[in-house]
Amino acid sequence: MNAIDELTDSFSRLPGIGKKSAGRLVNHILKADSAWVQRFSQQMASLQSKIKPCSVCGAWTENNPCPICSNNLRDRSLICVVEQPQDVATIESAHEFQGLFHVLGGVIAPLDGIGPDQLRISSLLERVRGGGVKEVIIATNPTVEGDTTALYLQKMLSLIDGVTVTRLASGLPVGGDLEYADKLTLARSFRGRTRF
Repeated sequence: MNAIDELTDSFSRLPGIGKKSAGRLVNHILKADSAWVQRFSQQMASLQSKIKPCSVCGAWTENNPCPICSNNLRDRSLICVVEQPQDVATIESAHEFQGLFHVLGGVIAPLDGIGPDQLRISSLLERVRGGGVKEVIIATNPTVEGDTTALYLQKMLSLIDGVTVTRLASGLPVGGDLEYADKLTLARSFRGRTRF
C-alpha cells in the first residue's frame, strides 16, 4: 500500500466519506499549495490537544468553561439537553436559543451496553438541583434511543420541584411534502400540532 492509498483509507474512515470522496480529497491535497498542506496537517495534529469538553456543559471548547457557559448574558434559567457536542453548534446556528446547554455524550442504548451511568445525567441533575433553573428542554434526536433517553430524563427531572421539562417539537419539516412523510413523522406532527 502506497502513501496515496494509506491517506485515502484514512479519509474514508471519516463519517460520510466514501472511497471516491476520500480519493478526491487526497488528489486535492496533492495539488494544493504546500504551505496550506503544512498548516492543515499541523491543525489536524494539534486538534485533540487544543479542544476539550467544557467542564460545565460538555461542549467542545478551547477555553474552560466554554464561551456559552461563561457568557453572563445567557439565560441561566434555561438548559437545553443535547446528545453530542456538535449538537450545540447546530442549535446555536439558528440564533433562537439564549439559554445554556448540557451535553449527555450519547443516548441510553441497552443493546450497545450504554445505560444512564455512562452518560452525563448525574451532572445535569446536579446543575438543576443547584438552583436557578426553571426549564430543561430535551433536544435528543427523535429515535428510539433518543426517545428512551428523553423519557428517562423527564422522569428524573420531574422529581425536582419548580422545574418544567419540555421536549423540542418534531414533525413535518418546512417545505416538506406530506406525500414523502413517514408514518412516525405524521403521527408526531398530529400530536404536536399548534393553534394559528
